[in-house]
Amino acid sequence: MKKILIIATGGTITSIKKNDTLEPNSSNIIVQALETIDDTISYTYKELFTLDSTNIQPEEWKKIANELYINLNNYDGIIVTHGTDTMAYTTSILSFIIQNPPIPIVFTGSQLPIYDPLTDAYSNLRYALAMAKSKIGGIFLAFNRKIILGCRAVKVRTSSFHAFESINLENVASIDARGLVVNKEFANNIKPFNYSDDFETNVFLLKLTPNLDPNFIDVLIAHQIKGLIIEAYGAGGISFIRRDFISHLKKLINLNIPVCVCSQCLYEESNFNIYEVGKKALNIGIIEALDMTTEACLTKLMWALGQTNDLKTIRKIFKTNLVGEIKEHE
Repeated sequence: MKKILIIATGGTITSIKKNDTLEPNSSNIIVQALETIDDTISYTYKELFTLDSTNIQPEEWKKIANELYINLNNYDGIIVTHGTDTMAYTTSILSFIIQNPPIPIVFTGSQLPIYDPLTDAYSNLRYALAMAKSKIGGIFLAFNRKIILGCRAVKVRTSSFHAFESINLENVASIDARGLVVNKEFANNIKPFNYSDDFETNVFLLKLTPNLDPNFIDVLIAHQIKGLIIEAYGAGGISFIRRDFISHLKKLINLNIPVCVCSQCLYEESNFNIYEVGKKALNIGIIEALDMTTEACLTKLMWALGQTNDLKTIRKIFKTNLVGEIKEHE
């Protein structure tokens, strides 16, 4: 008999209405729901906390990671229920903390509470269970008939059941009349397991806008940030006329503070070699995120800084595809 661990962290899926607003609620109805789907499996339920995912922060990431780690050898698969709003950040950071786990770890949630007659909770739990039984190790997100690699997931819609998409990578699996259909690329994807829950929280994400004053970089320096992620324009553009970000970013790099740059565009990879506005950034030593999501870029830098303070090593880590977060380059 397969053994599945369910870890609950809160979110819409178990929320109830209080004073005309939804609040996460303590409930074991998730186990009852799964037992109606497949009663041949042994389920263990653990409520880690009951939080709206907006309130799930680095401290909770560590608790989730630890709970997953200590149970990797005790179960055939693990399902984690989580609020949707920050789920992609959680699945991204855990992808780096728990690299290539030997069993499926599947995150899911819902857009409507499980008590709602029109809820998507039951279907998403079915998809998560199917993946948790698959024997394919990794960190995944199950939602709306799709299984997405955790470090490629992004929430792109606020209320639609089609809330998540896999960015710049095919879905790991889909669910249709044939059942769980796994992409062949992931069926035998065996990489070495690694666990390290050390990461740096003092990393800042900055979205470029045409009016932004580059002197803000000096504020970040004064705040002693350890790393900076910039969402630049298009294929990779950072202004250097009037609002000269290039010279300000060079200050950070000279202080041995890594600056990683991704695109504000969801799809396709950045390429800072195309335009002068990108080439100047490369010349001062910024790190390209290429086709990584913002969530993966941020959490990878946090995790990398937990392993080393050496800028060259961090640059090497960013060029390495650890868990499928970045396209392989020759």
